[in-house]
Amino acid sequence: MDFICYPKCSTCAKAKAFLNQHNIQFTERDIKTNNPTKTELQNWHKKSGLPLKRFFNTSGLLYKQHALKDKLPTMPEEEQYALLATDGMLVKRPILVGENFVLTGFKLAEWEAALLQK
Repeated sequence: MDFICYPKCSTCAKAKAFLNQHNIQFTERDIKTNNPTKTELQNWHKKSGLPLKRFFNTSGLLYKQHALKDKLPTMPEEEQYALLATDGMLVKRPILVGENFVLTGFKLAEWEAALLQK
């Protein structure tokens, strides 16, 4: 699994602790220094089944500076992918990419349902 995160993010730290606590193997990638590509974002979006907006860091400084709250509803998907690919700080984190799923953000219940087979 690929764990895409920002090391200084407290939510990412919680997600990483969860993975380690449950002995889940992953490869860590710093979203700031190794930003997702447009193709990766398109693949993850398709695999996730989530609205594309869930891939935006809506509480981030860049999101607010670009006034994306107002622009996204009318922005074509291709443009949104291209924008996300310009800066990792625009992308919601952490992202966990598994073989059959993609999780954005760290919501404990979602991660438990996807990762802990009972």
